Amino acid sequence: MRQVVVLIGILVLGLQLRGHEYRNLLQTKGSMGDLNLTLLKKEQWIKYPAYSERAEWDKLLSSHKNEIIARGEKALDYKWQVVTASDYLEFDRSGSRDIMQKPFGENTAALEALVMAELAEGEGRFTQKLADGVWYFCEVTSWVLSAHVSRAQKENTALPSFRTNSIDLTAGDLGSLLAWTYYFFHEEFDKIQPLISQRLYTNLDERILKPYMQRSDFWWQAFYADPETMVNNWNPWCNFNVLTCLLLIEDDKRDLVEGVYRTMLSVDKFINYTKTDGACEEGPSYWGHAAGKMFDYLDLLSKATGGRFSIFDQPVIKNMGEYIAKSYVGDGWVVNFADASPQSSGGGKLGVIFRYGQAVGSNEMQHFAAHMNKRSEKSNFHSGRDIFRTLENLRTEAELNNAVSNITDANFVWYPETEFCYMRNKNGFFVAAKGGYNNESHNHNDMGTFSLYSDNTPMIIDIGVGTYTRQTFSSERYSIWTMQSNYHNLPVINGVSQEFGSKYRSKNISVSETKSSFSVDLSGAYSEDAKVKSWERTYKLSPNNELLIEDKYALSEIKGKNQLNFMTWGLPYIQNEGLVIVEKDGKQIQLKYNPKQFEAEIETIQLKDKRLSGVWGEKVYRLSLNAREMKLTDNYKITISK
Repeated sequence: MRQVVVLIGILVLGLQLRGHEYRNLLQTKGSMGDLNLTLLKKEQWIKYPAYSERAEWDKLLSSHKNEIIARGEKALDYKWQVVTASDYLEFDRSGSRDIMQKPFGENTAALEALVMAELAEGEGRFTQKLADGVWYFCEVTSWVLSAHVSRAQKENTALPSFRTNSIDLTAGDLGSLLAWTYYFFHEEFDKIQPLISQRLYTNLDERILKPYMQRSDFWWQAFYADPETMVNNWNPWCNFNVLTCLLLIEDDKRDLVEGVYRTMLSVDKFINYTKTDGACEEGPSYWGHAAGKMFDYLDLLSKATGGRFSIFDQPVIKNMGEYIAKSYVGDGWVVNFADASPQSSGGGKLGVIFRYGQAVGSNEMQHFAAHMNKRSEKSNFHSGRDIFRTLENLRTEAELNNAVSNITDANFVWYPETEFCYMRNKNGFFVAAKGGYNNESHNHNDMGTFSLYSDNTPMIIDIGVGTYTRQTFSSERYSIWTMQSNYHNLPVINGVSQEFGSKYRSKNISVSETKSSFSVDLSGAYSEDAKVKSWERTYKLSPNNELLIEDKYALSEIKGKNQLNFMTWGLPYIQNEGLVIVEKDGKQIQLKYNPKQFEAEIETIQLKDKRLSGVWGEKVYRLSLNAREMKLTDNYKITISK
């Protein structure tokens, strides 16, 4: 039996300390002894056909069989790429992640294509190439990405240490993929040479199971999280992959039980961190890796325990799921605070949303998934290297295709703990605003910002984030323009922009569903240099087509200039003093301001980053209203209409 670091779960119900509510929902379902009595054998909970059951595979894959085989055929000629030391070190040298990630990702994609193709065809045509891929990955020093290596080893470099096995998102994903590969094909590999399966098993044990069981210092495990500790999507994502490896390859029952329970202690930390309202502070595009991956974990745990360890009846779990449906604007656009992308096609997430909805009894989620599925022009079963999701998508595809298609256009949605507010009127305006604080996961300095959509077209926008580099998650993060408050829809106060840090947070939130309004004091997001005593911003959406933005402020002294900024997709033009027109894709909004208070200025921002230009095109714009005269107290009113 391997050496295990034992953690004792402390049950504290109902205690709210800042960012964490100590629900410990998984631990309340039973002890390690209960888990020992409950865990099923693999053949009892795995419902996929055995490799040899060809008729069952034909039934499961249905019309996708030829498509899956065709992908595998392309991989038959694939040349496994060597990821060199220089590729890893490029992250240290230039900050580029892609130099290492691109060949590594192409290698894992080829492996997944071969796995699925051999499951689909079952004639052994892909087995040798698949064995080559398995052997290749057993040969490489690390399964961890260059951007993540130094965080989990003593050596402060992107070059992985041969002394340390670490687990990051990609190592976990690859471990999960290889665990399923071992489960389905180890007997076929033995026909070629038993050393292949033996080495694969040993690699999974050495690279995933032992590090997880013997270390408690992976930051995402959060075993020692205090009320100030951020616990983000890494936690359920990595724990799901570890759980997969445990359930598929751990043959020692005692080690299996201890390992599974250890993942429960860790995932409880993520659920504890998440606010009761269920909103994903990382945004909709991270939902699939956060709440969505938590669902995968909970689903797998429930399957392996015959439903005994299930918490799908808990309101917070349902709230976490429904956030993805409620944050949908329309025509593929979603609310995109922080690093989230503003667009979502759904892809392999649609099956997750649908099954999540089934598990928690949410018609809203099921109908939303069906709606997104029907508007998609391609099949949505494939989930990249996540074999579990792909197989589950295939298993439930017919149900998704036959489900009721609908989206719920709520007029007002309020997340009271996370402080997200969505407002919609009958004339096609959708407004998303936020409070919160400036140290959320994937944070931008954006407390109090808003976005405005007209008939589902983004008009006043949140630009999002560019391609990830070393700078993105470093002390230099807020030197990047997309992270700064003056490139969000926020004021510069007394010449000062918002600051990063947990103490820079909202004050005096007020919402009214009947008035369709959201108010927040922005002053808490600015340093003392701003000399701001209060800055109450109110967004009020009329039943017709007008959004009123009102700023009431008080300064202790005047040191600089006030400036109101608005990021736009379409080119703004100043029709006359006091009126700016913004047009995009045949849609138009009018922004009115007091010309005695402000002078308008327009800046064109060229988008050279492909992650940004892929959404917005070659350029976006910043409309700045610069205060003509500074006062210690004043009241600004901006109206936006069609």
